Amino acid sequence: MNFKVEICVDSPESAILAQSAGADRVELCDNLIEGGTTPGYGTIVTARKNIDIGLNVIIRPRGGDFLYSDLDYDIMRRDIDFCGECGANGIVIGILRADGTIDVERTAMLIEMAHPMEVTFHRAFDMIRDPFSGLEDVIITGANRILTSGHKNQVPDGTELIKQLVGKAHNRIIIMPGGGINISNIEMVARSTGAGEFHFTGRKTIESSMIFRKEGIYMGGHPDVPEFSRKVADPGIIKGVIEILTAI
Repeated sequence: MNFKVEICVDSPESAILAQSAGADRVELCDNLIEGGTTPGYGTIVTARKNIDIGLNVIIRPRGGDFLYSDLDYDIMRRDIDFCGECGANGIVIGILRADGTIDVERTAMLIEMAHPMEVTFHRAFDMIRDPFSGLEDVIITGANRILTSGHKNQVPDGTELIKQLVGKAHNRIIIMPGGGINISNIEMVARSTGAGEFHFTGRKTIESSMIFRKEGIYMGGHPDVPEFSRKVADPGIIKGVIEILTAI
């Protein structure tokens, strides 16, 4: 198979590193600690100016659930317009109803607005009541792919459901596993699911160059959120995953 690799990144720096490692596409986010929210103007434009591979931008106005108010929805519409103007290749969205089903109508409206950009329905899919009826609902919206961990916290635990979704999708939509994929499990995931696209972060931690480090003050409000280290895409990890996929 001609596998494709999408790297989830939260900075233009990581987008550039992902491209250098051979990634086919990046999903650009902010605030990954909450699962990703829409990045700012400068981040999107700078990423687009510095990479030639596919650039998909998450459209998620806040953390928390995927039941969006009219104000949330208006933000999403405006962010989609901007992504189209700055040359993004695609957007990544997910809207649910309170009963745990896909909000087909509003999702379809955003997809129509995003055209000709491609659309991924993100891991809000893993929070729905029934994955099989949800699959059909997402197909109705016109989305190009579904990002899913197989209704588990991590893909390796959800491979059986992902395999079933790939079969039921029957080339009507792409099923892209994402969540917990790494060098040690990518071969198993690829062989057991039959998927053709894979989504992961492939990150490493780098230390701050700050010499003076103020102790006891936390910008994130919690000592578990590091102040003097951050994570960036690791070309070595990404290349390693691609090499394994190429050998399958």
